[in-house]
Amino acid sequence: MASVKNLKKDINFVLGDVIEECYTWELLNPDSDTKKSAAIIDEAIETFDGLIEKINSKNVENKKAHFSSVQADLIAAAEGLLAKVNKLS
Repeated sequence: MASVKNLKKDINFVLGDVIEECYTWELLNPDSDTKKSAAIIDEAIETFDGLIEKINSKNVENKKAHFSSVQADLIAAAEGLLAKVNKLS
């Protein structure tokens, strides 16, 4: 991992892209119910807040392992959210 700053940017970009996909789906499906996509957006925001909180925690013994786990959590969360976006109908 290069830096905490870059990890924060990655979190912002990845989860921002998930939210953008939800908005794109809403635009392409104007007659569909948007409650499910709004729930995905809310979940992405909660995930963002949780990951940033993990990054900013001060009582970490092994920083490299901690940030690697945060990055792994980001990947897992993004894959799960994108799977939900792909299931929207």
